[in-house]
Amino acid sequence: MQRYSFATIVTDINGIPEATHLPFLVKNENDKLILRSHFAKSNPHSKRVFDKTSLVIFTEPHAYISPSHYETETVVPTWNYIAIHAYGVAAILESVEQKAELLKHTIETFEPGYYQQWQRLPDDYKSRMMNGIVAFEIEVTDLQAKKKLSQNRTETERENIINSLGQSVDSNIRDIADYMSKLSGDAKH
Repeated sequence: MQRYSFATIVTDINGIPEATHLPFLVKNENDKLILRSHFAKSNPHSKRVFDKTSLVIFTEPHAYISPSHYETETVVPTWNYIAIHAYGVAAILESVEQKAELLKHTIETFEPGYYQQWQRLPDDYKSRMMNGIVAFEIEVTDLQAKKKLSQNRTETERENIINSLGQSVDSNIRDIADYMSKLSGDAKH
């Protein structure tokens, strides 16, 4: 979740799921998993997310798996992936201090070098920017994980897939090969 922290928050609004894609800060605090992020205040979801359970979906890494990696011809293409579903109720972070702290940690997580520039910006500008967001946190009350990493394939087929994906120029696809290698290594012990 920390490595692939761009996720989708989904909330049921009058029987219709509403989704927003956001970067999340993921922290373990006092044995509680806490997710923090912010909406643009103009996003309607920001006004309707509170006081109800939301689902935050983390869906990386993933990779297409070609049937060419298998030992038989009677197979179809598939997809390998890792996904995490985190459930909880969003609580607003209202104070200027809380918003400033959230933005500081967000900058430090995604672009530490920008923080010096942020600090030099005029206070009235930063204040306007903070007034344009709705900061929130979710204490995760239910966490579900799913992985499909060709666990049901033969060792030869898994090795074929790992070797092929490991050569990709796409780091997301190489990451699936790495996770598959770890899973294969665990299975051998």
